[in-house]
Amino acid sequence: MTQLEQARRGQISDPMCQAAKKEMVQPDFIRRQIADGRMVIPANINHLRTGLLPIAIGRAVTTKINANIGASPLDCDQAHELEKLNIALKYGSDTVMDLSTGGDVDRCRMNLLAHCPAPLGTVPLYEMIINRPIEELTYDQILDTCRKQAQQGVDFFTIHAGVLLEHLPLLESRIAGIVSRGGSLLARWMLYHNRQNPFYEIFDDLCDIMRQWDVCFSLGDGLRPGCLADATDPAQIAELRTLGELTQRAWEKGCQVIVEGPGHVPYDQIEYNMKLQQEICHNAPFYVLGPLVTDIAPGYDHITSAIGATAAAFHGAAFLCYVTPREHLGLPTVDDVRQGVIAYKIAAHAADVALGLPGARQRDDQLSQARANLDWEKHLQLALDSETARKMHDEKRLPDTDFCTMCGRDWCSVRISKELRQAMKK
Repeated sequence: MTQLEQARRGQISDPMCQAAKKEMVQPDFIRRQIADGRMVIPANINHLRTGLLPIAIGRAVTTKINANIGASPLDCDQAHELEKLNIALKYGSDTVMDLSTGGDVDRCRMNLLAHCPAPLGTVPLYEMIINRPIEELTYDQILDTCRKQAQQGVDFFTIHAGVLLEHLPLLESRIAGIVSRGGSLLARWMLYHNRQNPFYEIFDDLCDIMRQWDVCFSLGDGLRPGCLADATDPAQIAELRTLGELTQRAWEKGCQVIVEGPGHVPYDQIEYNMKLQQEICHNAPFYVLGPLVTDIAPGYDHITSAIGATAAAFHGAAFLCYVTPREHLGLPTVDDVRQGVIAYKIAAHAADVALGLPGARQRDDQLSQARANLDWEKHLQLALDSETARKMHDEKRLPDTDFCTMCGRDWCSVRISKELRQAMKK
């Protein structure tokens, strides 16, 4: 049985217990959330056998982040992808997605799975069209590829089944058109064959495959807005309504479901988008890319998107897909992965603190106390990125000082405050 089916039957699985321990909640709380479809534990039964550490993704627990990695036809160094994986996990990514579109994708995926204790996701469509025009894709090839990746141990699939033939005329007024790789490829297939989206047509068959290995659906937003001007438009909303329908169909088949969301969204529209998804998709966990709140900062989109990510998580998103500084510019490097993960750990943590989740602010308060005491070692140990913090602190610091180079000894307000506290105790 899947985690969803066990939860509905009142059974608490080992992954539920492990996730509950990590979240510091009772296992039955996790079970009830999963049974209601508000939470998922992406845990392929084969990955569980090889060292997967289960996590819970849902509104009622800490906000999770995902790091995208993967080779392209222009850069398919598998050792490089493994290095990206290790960096993503080191800095706290909760899940990783392999979006490889070039090289030996099977070998790359298996190598990542063998070294990844976190849930690993893929977009199976990408493998289906390597060395094959999208127009030649058949239903059998779709099912065979999904079945193979499920057997290999992939924990969640992005499936772009919500982009329908009747949605395409709604794109005429868009500036950016379709920016989703999966969405654009399937639109081409539909127009070429003048037929409905094949993933939509065989969705029940996909459910049967995914249920067998307990692969979680991540229902892809193939019509997500790719610029602020396209946000919350008729095409995006039409697809979202289809995703709500597919969520129920997957649940009826016993499959766990995450729903993907935008994209590029002006800050003032984020709350509406989060609440609309909860209404249309029956409170299934929402997985958003950013959203980016401005389009003018190529090279800094890990920042523009992290601003939106905190707002999204505060208003209802449970799962944040990171954006790196190289978004819109090229394939991320190892350092881009590091910067993207750190930006999103900050965004997720800021939302958890604002939501008042139990224990969310504990580390903040501990670091603040160390800072007030001028306890540099503890201050640096508690930093989200201790290596960078230590490097900056040590660059121009004199040995054994109780101040930094910003103010110096006599102007240091923290040092003066510490002396005042000590004087008032006498």
